[in-house]
Amino acid sequence: MKYAFYPGCVAQGACPELYVATLEISSILGIELDTEVMKGASCTGSGILQEKNERLGDTLNARTFAMAENSGMPMMTICSTCQGVMSQANSRLNGDSEYLKQVNEDISPEGLTYSGNADPRHLLWILLEDIGIDKIKSLVKVPLNGMKIAPFYGCYIVRPSKVLGFDDHPDRQQALEELISAVGAEVVDFPGKTLCCGFPITTINETASMKMVARHTTDAQQLGADAMVTPCPLCHLNLDGFQPKAAQMNAVEINMPILHLPQMIGLALGVDPKILRINKHIMSTKKLLSKVTLTP
Repeated sequence: MKYAFYPGCVAQGACPELYVATLEISSILGIELDTEVMKGASCTGSGILQEKNERLGDTLNARTFAMAENSGMPMMTICSTCQGVMSQANSRLNGDSEYLKQVNEDISPEGLTYSGNADPRHLLWILLEDIGIDKIKSLVKVPLNGMKIAPFYGCYIVRPSKVLGFDDHPDRQQALEELISAVGAEVVDFPGKTLCCGFPITTINETASMKMVARHTTDAQQLGADAMVTPCPLCHLNLDGFQPKAAQMNAVEINMPILHLPQMIGLALGVDPKILRINKHIMSTKKLLSKVTLTP
């Protein structure tokens, strides 16, 4: 199936390895990504803009939805924050015809109109619902049998569950666990997997944010996880990029590799770790990869 690809801004800036890994696994799994039709699409506002000006945030997302509608293709994102923000915006736009009309007036100077038919979906859900666990299992070349991996959803892709389609797709609540098992790894469950990573407050309350990073990573570490996997690049930025600082500020020893979702899938599909850019993380992945006789 072909998708209008909306990577979000972080995957094209601070986490380029996520973008590359997505392209790699998509070609193997038969996911065709149109990288041109969404060029010029803006940031979703990350929920931060919406706190100050919800109408502006919804207008930006309506513009993106209109671009996807014009392509005639379903829309795919690789950012959990984008997914959550877009799903909430879409719910507001489709729930109030007068509001949608007003927002359409805002985007009309670009020749755009949003009809309310866009359905942005995360790669996580597309792997589960469109590709299917059985196909992924059939394409595994390097089972991750020696790895224990803790899922970390973060907050934006799990709540509010109603606008994220959990009523119609209850399996989304266990999507990461399903995929971890599909690639041969052992799931390490832990209570913080659906909590905030701390990224949204990093600049306004660094102490609290670093406590959250330390808590999540040490919890996973103490439960025996070799790594954590997340579908959110902002969670990756905080849990990986700020892990050394969190360890220092909280006087704890942490050495927890954080994988992007398509990197975990890519390893199992036999993609070279260097191509997946796993060696570009802040936290070393050498010990992790040695468990499947791979080196970064």
